[in-house]
Amino acid sequence: MTEKDENIMNEGTAEENLEAESNKSSDKKNQKRWYIVHTYSGYENKVKSNLEKRIEYMNMGDKIFRVEVPQKTITQIKGGRKQEKEEKIFPGYVLVEMIMDEDSWYVVRHTAGVTKFVGSAKKPIPAKDSEIKKIIHRSTAQTQKVEMDVKVGEKVRIISGPFAEFVGDITEVYPDKAKLRAMVSIFGRETPVELEYKQIQKL
Repeated sequence: MTEKDENIMNEGTAEENLEAESNKSSDKKNQKRWYIVHTYSGYENKVKSNLEKRIEYMNMGDKIFRVEVPQKTITQIKGGRKQEKEEKIFPGYVLVEMIMDEDSWYVVRHTAGVTKFVGSAKKPIPAKDSEIKKIIHRSTAQTQKVEMDVKVGEKVRIISGPFAEFVGDITEVYPDKAKLRAMVSIFGRETPVELEYKQIQKL
């Protein structure tokens, strides 16, 4: 093989490498990723609805794929009645799975109720897939937080656990843990007992 042939081959290889690199960066650029959008508080579901309408109206279904408002189910017990309600995991934020380019950025950014993307104004930062999986899992998991309108000084009946059927006076309430502490009379002695909301019933 002559030196000229070798040069031609090397040039060819260099061109192929450049093309491969360019394809890689273009693949990366055209990759669908999750982005986090900041909204006015209380407008999360409205933004989801508005954006879904815009995607359909502007034929952006090939660039914007999913819009999610992560929520969890909360069980409230009020007046002895159970009520279930949806609570947002991240108030003020909406997740959007999309291929980021000028068009898709414009559609999302100019949806009513959207204030900005997380990241700089023109360069939104994609969220980590591992983080998104955790968020989506949290919103689909059936774990329920129990809320109860209980106050210090009120009496409760214990309905499960080793102290079932005892009555106690609430001395402390821990709403964030769905627990409380009550003084229970056991064998004539006042004993502090920590209980979960689901173990008690208001009297």
